[in-house]
Amino acid sequence: MYRIARALLFLLSAERAHRLGMTLLRWFGHLPGMCRGMRARTLGSVTYDASVKVAGLELAHPVALAAGLDKEAEAVDGLLALGFSAVEVGTLTPRPQPGNPKPRLFRIPEHRALINRMGFNNHGAANAAEHLRARSWHPAPVGVNIGKNKDTPLERAVDDYVACVDTLAPLGDYVVVNASSPNTPGLRKLQEPEQLTALLRAVKERLSRVAPGKPLFLKIAPDLTPEAVDEVVDVALACGLDGLIATNTTIARPFEHPLAKEAGGLSGAPAREPANAVIRRAFARSGGALPLIGVGGVFTAEDVYEKLRAGASAVQVYTGFIYEGPGMVRRLLEGLGPLLARDGFRSVREAIGADHRVPPPSAVPEREAARPQA
Repeated sequence: MYRIARALLFLLSAERAHRLGMTLLRWFGHLPGMCRGMRARTLGSVTYDASVKVAGLELAHPVALAAGLDKEAEAVDGLLALGFSAVEVGTLTPRPQPGNPKPRLFRIPEHRALINRMGFNNHGAANAAEHLRARSWHPAPVGVNIGKNKDTPLERAVDDYVACVDTLAPLGDYVVVNASSPNTPGLRKLQEPEQLTALLRAVKERLSRVAPGKPLFLKIAPDLTPEAVDEVVDVALACGLDGLIATNTTIARPFEHPLAKEAGGLSGAPAREPANAVIRRAFARSGGALPLIGVGGVFTAEDVYEKLRAGASAVQVYTGFIYEGPGMVRRLLEGLGPLLARDGFRSVREAIGADHRVPPPSAVPEREAARPQA
C-alpha cells in the first residue's frame, strides 16, 4: 500500500510531501489507543533478543529515527507508534528561523537519495518544548538535537547551544550537539579540536546542572578525514562525552545526476559506506569505549547489520524511511534475526563491533589455515 501512497506523494514537491506526512503522523499521535496497539504489534514480531543499551539508554531494538524528519517535536507519538526504538527531534535553535529559500529538498529516486539544504528551519526551542511538555505517552527515549541560529556569529555559537540545553534538555532523554550540518555557514568549523573542546565542555557543564545524568552525543560529518575522526574521538573522550552519532549528510556527490549540482547535504544509499567508514574508524580509535549510533544509507536489514558489526550500538534512519514507508521498522527487525542467527549471535548486543574482533582459530577458513607459514 505504501508503494501506491509513495507514488502519489512523489507527485508533490519533496517538502510539501514531507509536510503532509508530518501532519498525518501528528494527527495519528492523537489516537493513543491505536498508537499503543500499532507499536505493540511491531515489537511483538521480534522473536530474538533485540534490546541494546546505548550510553545508559535502554532501547527495545537498534532501529531509531534520526533528526531532521520531526524538526518541531510535533509528531513524536505518531512516529513511536511505527515501532522506532527512539526518536530524535530537531535540529532546534534558540530562536525561530525560516531556513534557506525554497526549493531546498530534492529527491533522487534513481539513487535512493535526498539532497537537502533546509538550514535548520524551525519554530524555535520554546515551541518544541511546548510539544514535548504536552506528551503523556513515553514508551521509548526521545532525543533533542540542537544547533545555532544562522545569524549567530561563530564565536558566540556556544551561547546558542547552551540556551537550547536550558530549554530542551529537561524534556528529552538525551541531547545531541549538531556541529556537522553543511547547511549553516561555518558550522562545521566547530568540529575543529580547539573549538569543539570549548563547545562540548560548555554544553556538558550546563547539561550537568539543568538535566544531570542525561547523555550527551555529538553528531559528526562523514566528510572528515580518518585523522580528523581520530581528533574528534579524542576530544569526545577527553570531554567525557557519552557517544557519537555518525554521521550527518555529506557534501560529496558520488554520482552524476542533474540534481547533483544542487547545494546541500546528500543522504540515503550513497552515504552508506562513507558513514560506515567513520563508524569503523571511531570504534577502532576509542577501542569501543565510546558508544556510536550509525546513520547513513539504512534501507535493509543487511544495512543495519553492517553498521552493528562496524561498531554502532544502534542505527538511525531518515531517507530510507521516506522511501520505504511506515512498515520499515518491522521489516528491518524481521530481517535482522536471520542474519544474527547465521553468524551464531544470540542477541544484537553480541554483534556490535564484531568486525573488530579477531576470530578464534576454529573460524579461520581451511584454505587460510593450510597456507605455509613464512
